[in-house]
Amino acid sequence: MTIADKVVLVTGANRGIGQALVDEALRRGAKRVYAGTRRPLVHSDARVTPLTLDVTNAAQIQAAVEKVESLDMLVNNAGVDLYGDLSDRAVLEQHLAVNLFGTYGVTQAFLPLLTHSRGAIVNVLSLAAVAGLPFDPTYSISKAAALSLSQSLRALLAARGVKVHIVLPGPVDTDMTRGLDIPKASPESVAQAIFSGVEKSEEEIFPDPMSASMADGWRSGAVKALERQFAAYVEASPVKA
Repeated sequence: MTIADKVVLVTGANRGIGQALVDEALRRGAKRVYAGTRRPLVHSDARVTPLTLDVTNAAQIQAAVEKVESLDMLVNNAGVDLYGDLSDRAVLEQHLAVNLFGTYGVTQAFLPLLTHSRGAIVNVLSLAAVAGLPFDPTYSISKAAALSLSQSLRALLAARGVKVHIVLPGPVDTDMTRGLDIPKASPESVAQAIFSGVEKSEEEIFPDPMSASMADGWRSGAVKALERQFAAYVEASPVKA
């Protein structure tokens, strides 16, 4: 899939990677970009349509669906990181509400449009989905759950012609990582790498130097091989997503 002349929806579009994804989609010639944000958004490009969209709010999700006439690509970028430890269940539940169930709810709501266009879902996760960060366990748990969701959706939706891309970035220079004194990629470079990965049909996208260093090992590793083996069961006996 190329981005040119396509209709794209980006959640969490008000800052960081989300904002960069909106701008990069426009640069690549997207016909329409729906920018989902929790707060009102104003954009100078007429191709951008703001959507009030808290991914934990079912009513807002449904209202967004009613405003979107067609859709080629859904980018589930909205996320939260509260740097909670495992002593407070409420913090874990808040991470899951946004990072797992928010992604699930938005995907299910827009699935009919994506099925009609034989489109793509792009789930922006984290390397923390692969190996938990001990100083940020609740975030890691929610992203690991979203990784499993994405792998399942990929297998279940393949027969409908809907592709699922998983983005596994390392540290990116956003508000979320402001307190981490480590090398970080720019949101703009990550957005460029994400859409380039989609256009190359990469199932997993490693959009920055840190994550790219493990790309070859992931693609040829046991976890990826097992995912393909499990997906074959669905191909033999299709089930509903």
